[in-house]
Amino acid sequence: MDNEKSNELKIALDEATAQGIYSNLAIIAHSSSEFIMDFVRVVPGIKSPKVQSRIIMTPEHTKRLLRTLEDNIRRYEAQYGEIRLPEQRTFNMMDVLKKGEA
Repeated sequence: MDNEKSNELKIALDEATAQGIYSNLAIIAHSSSEFIMDFVRVVPGIKSPKVQSRIIMTPEHTKRLLRTLEDNIRRYEAQYGEIRLPEQRTFNMMDVLKKGEA
C-alpha cells in the first residue's frame, strides 16, 4: 500500500494550459528514436497556418498513447455511438494549404 502512494503522481495543470489548444490537423514524423507530432489549426483564408503545439515522444510512449486513444475511443463510442468519418482519405499538406480547408 505504501508503494502505491509513493508512485502516485500529482500532476499540476495551470490555468493557461487548462484552456487547451484547438487543432484540426496533425502532422507526424519520426526517426528511430522519437515521434514528432505537430498540431496545427488550419483556417480558411490563412495561407500559412502555424504549428500551435509540438509534442516529441519516444516510440514506446507513442505506442502507449495510441493504445490509450484506442481504448478511449472504444469507451466513447460505447456511450455516445460510433464516430463517423466522412471518408477515409489521405491528403497532401500543400493541397490543404492551397484550398484553405482541413
